[in-house]
Amino acid sequence: MTQQKIVIGIVAGEASGDLLASHLMAALKLARPEVEFVGIGGPRMQSVGMQVLYPMEKLAVFGYVEVLRHYREITGIRRKLRAYFLANRPSLFIAVDAPDFNLDLERVLKRHGIPTIHYVSPSIWAWRGERIKKIRRAVTHMLALFPHEPKIYRDAGVPVDYVGHPLADMLPQLPNRDRMRETMRIPLQIKVFALLPGSRQSEVKQLAGLYIETARLILQQFPEARFLVPLASRETRIIFEQAIYDCNADDLPFSLLFGHAQDAMIAADIVLVASGTATLECALLKRPMVITYRLNPMTWRMMKRKSYLPYFGLPNILCGRFVVPELMQEDATAENLAQALLNLLHDQDAVARLEVIFNELHKTLRQNTAQKAAAAILPYLPAA
Repeated sequence: MTQQKIVIGIVAGEASGDLLASHLMAALKLARPEVEFVGIGGPRMQSVGMQVLYPMEKLAVFGYVEVLRHYREITGIRRKLRAYFLANRPSLFIAVDAPDFNLDLERVLKRHGIPTIHYVSPSIWAWRGERIKKIRRAVTHMLALFPHEPKIYRDAGVPVDYVGHPLADMLPQLPNRDRMRETMRIPLQIKVFALLPGSRQSEVKQLAGLYIETARLILQQFPEARFLVPLASRETRIIFEQAIYDCNADDLPFSLLFGHAQDAMIAADIVLVASGTATLECALLKRPMVITYRLNPMTWRMMKRKSYLPYFGLPNILCGRFVVPELMQEDATAENLAQALLNLLHDQDAVARLEVIFNELHKTLRQNTAQKAAAAILPYLPAA
């Protein structure tokens, strides 16, 4: 007897969500092979067999001002997606992060009787805590990646499961830097800096020139240094290449990589990383880092007013204190970043302490996440 197919709607808005969703989809298909997925996703989700209605890049915009520039296009996509799911009702809908896009969509779908699973809690513990009311109206079940989050949702009456972070399952507890250097043909004695300017085009536009000037200053102290720059897409690579040209930096020792961010971090002595999921990857790979970010000034002022915490990077948030330096907005100058990177590079005691802290964090977040998340979702699917 042929199994009736089960359709799950799913939306991810950027590269980190694409990764999280792909592992969850694989776990769901292992438990229920007849499941099919349709919505918005990236190449990893497509590799699990997803039908893509709109390209994920359309949603990969960050910041109030940046979103306003694309507002009509983004809301148009959401309106069409809502109409599609109401006309072709999925068994359930999974929103992977992207709360500003997904919560309004979830609210309508939930009101029409479609269960909504939100995978990755919005950071209401850091800023915009008032969103808990909207979440309660929109979300049938929350899947939280961090251990401090479930209490917030239980107190608000939102069903929730702590599932850990899939990166903690995927990444090695003890990455082998020497082997990675050998694979990348980089001598062990050379100082290597990984420069991660983010996965969004808007991020790379803001940070590329800053990273290039930071590298120029570092080379004054370490003339033999190498700089690994993993870039998430062809578009972001073009942006960085243009910045190299604009900064007259063709002679600087940059190795531009297509992806391979984790390889670059493992090979590096130290990492300069844009605030976001990559900071957690860096921590789980036990690499010392300096976190930075720049936004449109108006967006930055609005975010600062709504923020509850003194830090922005996930390693500092999860540890509840500054364990790695953060240089944001006006403080993010080439001089400051170069000095912070070199200070940490020279302080081997600080590097050793970070490794201990990051090891403990890794153990806490390693929870067999995809399987736990799938187990929480399966009761919402029709019986086999």
